[in-house]
Amino acid sequence: MAINPVVRAALKALSYPDISIKKHYKLQRRLVDVTNLHLLKPLYTTFDHLIQVGDHQIPARIYTPELPGSEGALLFFHGGGWVTGNIDSYDRVCTDLARKTHRLVMSVDYRLAPEHRFPAALEDCYAAAREVFLHPEWVFAERAEDIALIGDSAGGNLAAAVSLMAKDRGEFMPTRQILIYPATYNDHTENSPFPSVRENGSDYLLTSKRVQEYMELYQGSEEDLQNPYFAPLLAEDLSGQPETLLITAQYDPLRDEGEEYGRRLAKAGVRVEAHRATDGLHGFFSLPASFEQVAECHRLIDRFLKEGPA
Repeated sequence: MAINPVVRAALKALSYPDISIKKHYKLQRRLVDVTNLHLLKPLYTTFDHLIQVGDHQIPARIYTPELPGSEGALLFFHGGGWVTGNIDSYDRVCTDLARKTHRLVMSVDYRLAPEHRFPAALEDCYAAAREVFLHPEWVFAERAEDIALIGDSAGGNLAAAVSLMAKDRGEFMPTRQILIYPATYNDHTENSPFPSVRENGSDYLLTSKRVQEYMELYQGSEEDLQNPYFAPLLAEDLSGQPETLLITAQYDPLRDEGEEYGRRLAKAGVRVEAHRATDGLHGFFSLPASFEQVAECHRLIDRFLKEGPA
């Protein structure tokens, strides 16, 4: 259903373009945690796991499918601008993902900025990926090829960056990745080359100002802005990347940079399937599974994992 004038006005009022995430990121974290509390969690089978990396541990949560036997596994990186979100706030998302795709889902609780700036979150996600791709039996997968990376927003950025890093380091290589409205570029000011930053950057909940502030909290130095692990669109060579399912949202400031990443992958010879959610807002994947846009995402993910890009 198209966004009518009343809903559009409400979205504009809720966008709060003047609130500084850089000053109030801790409050934003609390709001995210409270609003995404999953009351049905005790009714679903999960178990927690710790990944030891150097001097710290990375928490992860594993969601088992309802039906006996698994068709593979999904390694999930949550969104939240690298600053908010955790495995608890994404409980419902991962529960629904496991239930609707009949696959085991492992959600990674990577370190957050600004306490832990780039590349801390990426290194945590890479370490989790390295563990499961080198030991697929730990997520009850028969082969590493049965494991796919998936992430939304900042998590989509991390999934793409893990794939780039995996190719460069040569320890393992994912065969499939699912990028849901990923952040792929380094500039969300008026100078951005992507029209969606200006067209959708003020009135649709996630503002371009907020994206820019999240990135400023995430980056460790000015040099990071030119690092393709920070902004995957800057990668000079995208050949050899995993088959990709790319899902973007119509009213999202990140829409155009995500779609450009898909085109760049395809130009480099990667098999890509791209979909834009009509009337979709950034963050819609966190809505209940009964919403048609979310249900369609689950159908696309399930078919992509079974058959590859359409």
